Amino acid sequence: MKFYQRFAYYLVGLFIGCFFVSMVFSGKDTRCNYFPNARVLNDLSTKPFNLSPEASKKFEEKWVTMNDIKNTLKYGDVDFDKSNINYESGKIYVVDGKTTSNFQISLEFINYPDKVVLKDIIKK
Repeated sequence: MKFYQRFAYYLVGLFIGCFFVSMVFSGKDTRCNYFPNARVLNDLSTKPFNLSPEASKKFEEKWVTMNDIKNTLKYGDVDFDKSNINYESGKIYVVDGKTTSNFQISLEFINYPDKVVLKDIIKK
């Protein structure tokens, strides 16, 4: 078998393999969350989101927006020393982040099995 024939078989196999790999990964929402910080943030951001009365008051003060909360859930750091505390039928998690106007904030979430409640927003 000549070189160009082997090369043609190689390209056909490569094309078929790439096609199957692209079909498998294009239909799935795959995420690789191996570290505890990424797992907690992913869990908090995928559940339905509710606000407590204290957090609603902070939104009325206009120094924090819902966009700041979403960015903190995406890029924030979980403070595990203050987190994973049992509260009613859920657990409290504290996430540190920044607002768009560069204020340091701390968000307290209550993570229930079926929903997440933003308990409080603390400006540092």
